[in-house]
Amino acid sequence: MEREGREPAAIVAVVTERRFTQRYRDYLDKEKLLDRRYRVEKMPEGTVALPVLGKVLPEQHLRELRDRVAPGSTCRLTRLLDPVPSKKALGRSPAQRLCLEVSRWVEGRGVTWSAELEADLPRSWQRHGNLLLLSEVCFQDKQWKNLEPELWEIVASALGVQRLAKRGRVSPDGTRTPAVTLLLGDDGWVEHVDNGIRYKFDITQCMFSFGNITEKLRVASLPCAGQVLVDLYAGIGYFTLPFLVHAGAAFVHACEWNRHAVVALRSNLEINGVADRCQIHFGDNRKLKLSNIADRVNLGLIPSSEEGWPIACQVLRKDAGGILHIHQNVESFPGKYLQPPGSSETEKECWPYPQQIITNQWENGTTSDSRRKMLSATIKPEWHRWAESAETRIVTLLQQLHGKRWKTQILHIQPVKSYAPHVDHIVLDLECRPCPLIV
Repeated sequence: MEREGREPAAIVAVVTERRFTQRYRDYLDKEKLLDRRYRVEKMPEGTVALPVLGKVLPEQHLRELRDRVAPGSTCRLTRLLDPVPSKKALGRSPAQRLCLEVSRWVEGRGVTWSAELEADLPRSWQRHGNLLLLSEVCFQDKQWKNLEPELWEIVASALGVQRLAKRGRVSPDGTRTPAVTLLLGDDGWVEHVDNGIRYKFDITQCMFSFGNITEKLRVASLPCAGQVLVDLYAGIGYFTLPFLVHAGAAFVHACEWNRHAVVALRSNLEINGVADRCQIHFGDNRKLKLSNIADRVNLGLIPSSEEGWPIACQVLRKDAGGILHIHQNVESFPGKYLQPPGSSETEKECWPYPQQIITNQWENGTTSDSRRKMLSATIKPEWHRWAESAETRIVTLLQQLHGKRWKTQILHIQPVKSYAPHVDHIVLDLECRPCPLIV
């Protein structure tokens, strides 16, 4: 993510006459009290202010400066409300600044800095405005516990934020509640803007995946004008909002059972001006009473949305069918790729020609020949095999639910991101249409 602008934060500084600057600097540096993140600043009446670490400088150091280091000097504390970063600090990476500032502060607390502690510092993080979300694999050493809560203020200051949170494992409770602990700050509410859409949510209660941005952009480009859509796993509106704001969907039924996500979703619909075109269905979507209404169904749940397939088939329009966007984590193996399209000999139900994996541009009138040229050479055979398996299962469900034959076609297989080694998050666009009655 982009680094946000750092808001001013007051720091403590020692004030003395300019002629004593070097003596003060040498002493503070030797005692590991000099704050090298900021420049020495000129003050009125010919004095200077030397930034120091911590919230206050102990009286013993003030006496030492006044009586021994520079006898007769002025020695008092002040607060710099808008300190100027030093040239050296500006040239360091965020991780380097963090290491330098935390190590100096730790040693100032009487703790020996070690390679183990340095290795336990974060190397990456997610920035959510003025809140930084750390991963679960940092600050695990037992020594950190004794340095809280001041430690989090040092970390936040080094990285230019006001709030800190630490991520844990996603809860297996079915609502995908993130195990996030707020370390510094009063609340976890943050806001992101993706493709002109505003998303607000409580990071300690709701998930937000930056890796899904390509799929959100793709969804926003789909031709959905006049269509009714059912989003079975709406969350805070990851895909509900692009369908409404950019794709032109006439109406979306958004299903979600995490009450915290519902609060955020309701707010996001309002702030993006589309609340009048969406109905939220709170609760288990497997108990959804809707049927025969959808032109599209979005099934944006990983690792698998299979439990939602029956209800997805139920809500599709009986007369015209529609398109399912099915998310799935698929295991695959490197170095193996799909054969060129058209090589499959399998036909599904009454579809009159072999299946093809094509891009969503098919919906905008792209020819069959050009579709073949656009197919990515990196589509993996495991994705195709899973897509065919899902297609077979969907056809069976449609026939069982509606009591008549249906035709299906794989329109597109979209890679979203690598979820884990040899595990890919993909989306299958599956067109489902009822077969005409034969008289």
